[in-house]
Amino acid sequence: MCKLFINADPQLWVSKTHSLRIDGMVTSVRMENAFWHVLAELAERDGMNLPQMITRLYHESIDAGHDLGNFTSFLRVCALRYLELQLSGDVPRDTRVPIASLDTDRILGGRHRSEPVPPDLVNKSTH
Repeated sequence: MCKLFINADPQLWVSKTHSLRIDGMVTSVRMENAFWHVLAELAERDGMNLPQMITRLYHESIDAGHDLGNFTSFLRVCALRYLELQLSGDVPRDTRVPIASLDTDRILGGRHRSEPVPPDLVNKSTH
């Protein structure tokens, strides 16, 4: 199992800092390249560049009443959630399909993706 992960491109876990301006304030976000790649794909799907999408995520999360005390963690979770929704089939893998065109109410429709994985599934792996 571990070989699948340790043989990944080492550049994926190298951290990179991006500086951007949100509401006139310059902020820096430091994350691993793997997260930057996923977020860039997500932005591109809706015709945005990375700073535009990050600013939009910031504003929409604030409007929803979220506390973004750790904005970098929020962005990491956004990247992972995007991949999770692709794996489940809720978000098409075809990156030509904009996220904005999807029926979010249908996708979210009472499903809670943050529920833990059942222990019997976790224990089936061999180490």
